[in-house]
Amino acid sequence: MEFAFLAAAAFLAGMIDAVAGGGGLVQIPALFSTYPNMAPATLIGTTKVASMAGTTNAAMRFARSVRIHWGVTAPAMVAAFVLSMAGAWTLTRIPADPLRKALPFVLLVLLAYTVAKKDLGTEHAPSLSGARERIAAVLAGAAIGFYDGVFGPGTGSFLMIVFVRVFGYDFLHASASAKVVNLATNLAALLLLAAKGHVWWQLGIVMAVANVAGSQVGSKLALRHGSRFVRKVFIAVVGALIMKTAYDAFLR
Repeated sequence: MEFAFLAAAAFLAGMIDAVAGGGGLVQIPALFSTYPNMAPATLIGTTKVASMAGTTNAAMRFARSVRIHWGVTAPAMVAAFVLSMAGAWTLTRIPADPLRKALPFVLLVLLAYTVAKKDLGTEHAPSLSGARERIAAVLAGAAIGFYDGVFGPGTGSFLMIVFVRVFGYDFLHASASAKVVNLATNLAALLLLAAKGHVWWQLGIVMAVANVAGSQVGSKLALRHGSRFVRKVFIAVVGALIMKTAYDAFLR
């Protein structure tokens, strides 16, 4: 029964993540509530198996239909990989409580900004080029990669808003690039946590299959309905993330 419940959570997480990021909103709390006495690093490591499978599927689907600008995405991907591994190592050493308490406030600022800027992410107009573009990509990938290695929920949403706000992408192109970078963060964290024995492979594989199925549905919806649809789902997901992370940090 526990595996069936977590497979359903992984399916929903994959669908949400493919559209707007934030699949960890569903997947991570489901694991923590089902196995409250298990080491957090093991639970996070197990979610990375599922997340990597779903993100890989979504990235491949987007890459076939949306042009990915590798001048930004590749540097962000490399930096995210390296710093996500550092974050995963940190996860095995320190508690994540301070980060957990700060997260709702960071997400609230992100949501307020997105709602206030009604045209944000509706047009694709890349705003940086050359060295400035590459430096911004490395810094953004490093910061968000480290966060994903340490904790994770909302990583896809953070990546999307960076691609929209900093680089001038519309939400559909931002979602495509975010999936590629998120794939690097998931892979790095998974490699380190697996090396340290913090992955429950049997459960992770079950959740991975379900996550891929959800990702297929979500990426199909995003490609069919375009940037405005992705923006609406993004706002809904970030709003739900604020409520859930605030509850977990201060009330649970």
